[in-house]
Amino acid sequence: KFSRMPNKSLSDVVEGLRKVDGHESEFLQAVTEVAETLEPAAKADPSLVDVFERLVVPERLVSFRVVWQADDGSQQVNRGYRVQFNSAIGPYKGGLRFHPSVNQSILKFLGFEQIFKNSLTTLPMGGGKGGSDFDPKGKSDGEVMRFCQAFMTELSRHIGADTDVPAGDIGVGGREIGYLFGQYKRLRNEFTGVLTGKGFEFGGSRIRPQATGYGVVYFLTHMLKDNSSDIAGKDVLVSGSGNVAQYAIEKLIQLGARPITCSDSSGYIVAKNGLKKEHLDYIMEVKNVKRGRIQLVAEKFDDVSFVAGKRPWAEKADIAAPCATQNEIGVDDAKSLVANKINFVVEGANMPT
Repeated sequence: KFSRMPNKSLSDVVEGLRKVDGHESEFLQAVTEVAETLEPAAKADPSLVDVFERLVVPERLVSFRVVWQADDGSQQVNRGYRVQFNSAIGPYKGGLRFHPSVNQSILKFLGFEQIFKNSLTTLPMGGGKGGSDFDPKGKSDGEVMRFCQAFMTELSRHIGADTDVPAGDIGVGGREIGYLFGQYKRLRNEFTGVLTGKGFEFGGSRIRPQATGYGVVYFLTHMLKDNSSDIAGKDVLVSGSGNVAQYAIEKLIQLGARPITCSDSSGYIVAKNGLKKEHLDYIMEVKNVKRGRIQLVAEKFDDVSFVAGKRPWAEKADIAAPCATQNEIGVDDAKSLVANKINFVVEGANMPT
């Protein structure tokens, strides 16, 4: 039986965590938001405080060096991570993110939230997250392959079909998953379900690429219905241009909405009359094949313009759909949404506000 400090609250747990992990702002933000949400339940059942205190500390956090060779023969060094947060109901499950911003704080926040997201599926999956500060942008296919192989050489000893099952995230799409799975198979001499997001030809799911983006829009339709509204004819601000944003835009078009923006770290494009299928097809070509910047779309189409260095939240619309990354809607952005009478925000990204 666990002993509990008398009258200890979830906010006390958060303050204790702040003393240890005070430098991890994204992680503390996620924990604080969950704690505030659960506070009424914890007051009704104080034993939840004990559970939460254990839940906010990862079961395991692995950090490792990744050394790989660039095309010019030079040696490159990056940091790799895997946060195995909680396996109470099943193997750790969560994506891998390759982006220069990756650090322990971001991966801990993502892994912490993954616990709850996975449990809500009702499937026996725990929560985890991983990745590296490696930036795939501007790298050749050979460089990405050599990095993925070096990354998996270390990661392979910590994962497995019944232990930890990674997937993709920002910077890790079908190409990267293929390289990672090939290296795992080579090292372990087995073909097993150790990675999700694989190509359909070698064990992947047909609906996997569309699932998150479509799900965002389906959720939005229910939000609108509960408020006696409909998605048809609505102007939607979409941020991001990766997997989630692409398929959110596709479903919005199919349901008669007008997605008018799409973005990456360089800025955003805006089509006042709505992005059409031909725009989306080229966005997918630019991002999935050419691996270029979103500005290329504006250079191809006369009815699309590019705004450099900004996010799309100052544009006039009916709905905002952040589908890029964490904390992409700040206080000033929120004020712009309110000023433009945007009444609905549907979140495709992790903790975008």
